[in-house]
Amino acid sequence: MSKNGTVALTLPDGSVRSFDGPVTGSMLAADIGPGLAKAAIAIVVNGEQWDLSRQITQNSHVSIITIRDEAALEILRHDAAHILAEAVKELYPDTQVTIGPAIDNGFYYDFARETPFTTDDLVIIEKRMVEIIERDEEIIRTEMGRDEAVKFFRDMGEDYKAELIAAIPEGQAITLYKQGGFIDLCRGPHLPSTGKLDKAAFKLMKVAGAYWRGDSNNEMLQRIYGTAWRTKKELKAYLTRLEEAEKRDHRKLGKEMKLFHFQEEAAGMPFWHPNGWIIYQQIEAYIRRKQQKYDYKEIKTPQLVDRSLWEKSGHWEKFREHMYTTEADGRALAFKPMNCPCHVQVFNQGIISYRDLPLRLAEFGSCHRYEPSGALHGLMRVRSFVQDDAHIFCRKDQITEETITFCNMLMEIYKDFGFDDIKVKFSDRPDIRAGEDATWDEAEKALIEAVDSTGLDYSMNPGEGAFYGPKLEFVLTDAIGRDWQCGTLQVDFVLPDRLDANFIGPDNSKHRPVMLHRAILGSFERFIGILIEEHAGRFPMWLAPTQVVVTGITSDQDDHVRTVYKQLKAAGLRAEIDLRSEKINYKIREHSHAKTPAIFVIGGREAAENTVTIRRLGSKQQETIDLTTAINKLKAESLAPDQRPDQRSGQ
Repeated sequence: MSKNGTVALTLPDGSVRSFDGPVTGSMLAADIGPGLAKAAIAIVVNGEQWDLSRQITQNSHVSIITIRDEAALEILRHDAAHILAEAVKELYPDTQVTIGPAIDNGFYYDFARETPFTTDDLVIIEKRMVEIIERDEEIIRTEMGRDEAVKFFRDMGEDYKAELIAAIPEGQAITLYKQGGFIDLCRGPHLPSTGKLDKAAFKLMKVAGAYWRGDSNNEMLQRIYGTAWRTKKELKAYLTRLEEAEKRDHRKLGKEMKLFHFQEEAAGMPFWHPNGWIIYQQIEAYIRRKQQKYDYKEIKTPQLVDRSLWEKSGHWEKFREHMYTTEADGRALAFKPMNCPCHVQVFNQGIISYRDLPLRLAEFGSCHRYEPSGALHGLMRVRSFVQDDAHIFCRKDQITEETITFCNMLMEIYKDFGFDDIKVKFSDRPDIRAGEDATWDEAEKALIEAVDSTGLDYSMNPGEGAFYGPKLEFVLTDAIGRDWQCGTLQVDFVLPDRLDANFIGPDNSKHRPVMLHRAILGSFERFIGILIEEHAGRFPMWLAPTQVVVTGITSDQDDHVRTVYKQLKAAGLRAEIDLRSEKINYKIREHSHAKTPAIFVIGGREAAENTVTIRRLGSKQQETIDLTTAINKLKAESLAPDQRPDQRSGQ
């Protein structure tokens, strides 16, 4: 506040509004205009989100959050969690509330209750939530001392909430939010009242189990998940996306298409079936060709490595709980959770000159990581996986050029797989990291300069860097709008130092190389899962396990069907033959359901004229053409994108 008692608030456009004394966000919004006053739900004060009711007593930079802003979603969802908890306490008073945050696309709340919630209970709870919204209860923020707050919640029988507060450092103010008869621990901000949440724009989704504070040694709680949006239209669009995602679920399609399976005897480790392995091999061959084009040298390193190497690299301390271990010859061994230290061992063999750099070492590296059973999710989260991993050893003056080259390679590959919408995030130093701050300063500066030189747009992702250095994360957007983080590029000055990697410089002395960790697909397993869902199982011709099925209308054409099948195989096409005595429409439906891209149908006329009728997946149209023309057409379509004439010629 200025000496004369006024409070000056600077708006995003640079304009300033002055008030004679403390002012709230609601007062500011009303001063600007009635439309804003109605739409406002919170205020940002010097970069921090506040409730509209909080008094601003100092000159500040401010902005109003309205219901239309992206930032509104997290606030709405957090309010929905509180309204859920209030509804549960009203309906089931003996239930204890624990934690209820906003999450991507929704919210959840964990409850301690002996009787399990059912899907029928969700209907009842949702109805009570609507009633609470219709009451339009004012949401009031209060502060309380820690010890006072602990006693307050213990007296109410809310032991879990009291435990949370007791863990907060003494002297720190505790903020509570009250709505109706319900009060909760929360840092806020919240809506002015429950009526600001659209009663038609939320839905409770499911009940699941969750351990108190995420620790399997603690009590099992009941978690109710919900989703909340700004409008009914947004909710409907989200539920439609979920329905579409369910149809595309790679686990369901993987079973239907006989691609892979999982079983308890090897939890989190896929069993690839012939059809799935074909897809895997096609992708591996494609990536290998791309890496050869960009001058990578492929290597293979051991699965089991002595503990001492993981201790030197720092992985033993950082990742021990996720590593599988065994013993042999009196030595402790670990299955590698990543390939980086092994690649340094290859680099360290022999004398490397500065003239040999950059040296690009690539490996389809098989890794193992122990993931909790509850985190496993089909191919998306596994315990055994293969990375398209590579490490570029280079001089500091080569970082920018190598980054540009890698980004070009990555974008080419994503485009070939049908992904054009790519987001780039710059992730800087995490709280727990290896290396000194000065080293991180240098690495972050180098990567910023490099990504700026690529011309790519990127956003900041604070604190999400890798253990050894800052990184770029490349995020794909799929056909139904979901984001998948796949590729990474990390600048590492630390690991070469820890593992004593050197090259001989022009001054004939030893120098540390920079190590660029890079992956494009991330892991084959997860990327194939993404592709299954992206294409809903309808793979492009070059990836389809079976590219064409040839079948006859009657058994009279069986000999000719066999001849056509042999010609398809000779042309290098992945063909199948169907000589069953089923009706042709049944066979077409069955092969279409199996997502076969093309079906060659042969009747009496086709056999006599050496033609075929082609039925394409997803099309009701068909065409009858000369057999040789048909085979050549499919052969051209079956080429991987990098093998097509326009790619090979560089056009």
